[in-house]
Amino acid sequence: MANAPTKPTTPVKNESSSASGMFATLTIPICIIVAICIFIFILGDPSHYQGGDVEKGEPMDLFGTVHKGGIIVPLIMSYLLMVIVFTIERFVVIGKASGTGNVDAFVKKIQGFLNSGNISAASAECDKQKGSVANVIKSALKKYKEMEEEPNLDVDQKTLAIQKDIEEATALEMPMLEQNLTIIATLVSIGTLTGLLGTVIGMIRAFAALSAQGAPNTTALSAAISEALINTALGIGTSAISIVMYNVFTSKIDKLTYAIDETGFSIVQTFAASHKNK
Repeated sequence: MANAPTKPTTPVKNESSSASGMFATLTIPICIIVAICIFIFILGDPSHYQGGDVEKGEPMDLFGTVHKGGIIVPLIMSYLLMVIVFTIERFVVIGKASGTGNVDAFVKKIQGFLNSGNISAASAECDKQKGSVANVIKSALKKYKEMEEEPNLDVDQKTLAIQKDIEEATALEMPMLEQNLTIIATLVSIGTLTGLLGTVIGMIRAFAALSAQGAPNTTALSAAISEALINTALGIGTSAISIVMYNVFTSKIDKLTYAIDETGFSIVQTFAASHKNK
């Protein structure tokens, strides 16, 4: 009985999970290709260098300066593009999961209907709200009605069945919200590490220029130090954006989870209180 409400939604959730996985699989290589194209054809355009000489000319603007960061730059740029794309994707998915209205207001409405014993109105409100929170609550309300008509179980068994239904419905909805967050969390670390790799490469070139016979090549030295600093800045910047976005999404998911837990607890308590003497 506890699994009945969740069966129709399982194929839909699996389909959503597959679509999200396919999205991630396509996004990563596309971002890398786009970053390489931007590095070569936009940042590396001769118009950004004095005399139009990409090899020996000094950069005239920010684009040329970033291009001087070397081969690590397009890799870090691809990380930044991934952060942007997955941020947009997560905003869309979590926004849909929240539903059409304010989640806190929705929870208060449901609690009000539960207090008045109007289960049908609460279920209708779920249809209006839509989203993951509403889906879980509607599943619980459906189970609530089923348990009212169940003659073979006592109140404790019925309450446990409703609680189990809420847990199963939540288990179906939550993974969809957390998908691709791992990628954003990973970019936090590899953004910094890749920037550090670019820094090390730049410093190796700087010390190579210093160790050259005769007078040090100041042009090569300054170019190498510039490369190191550019990669450091890009790596740290990408990681900082990733951290902020990861925390934003984690906070949003925690808010939805709390709303589900709060409303689910109200449903269970309402059932137990209204049927304890039956």
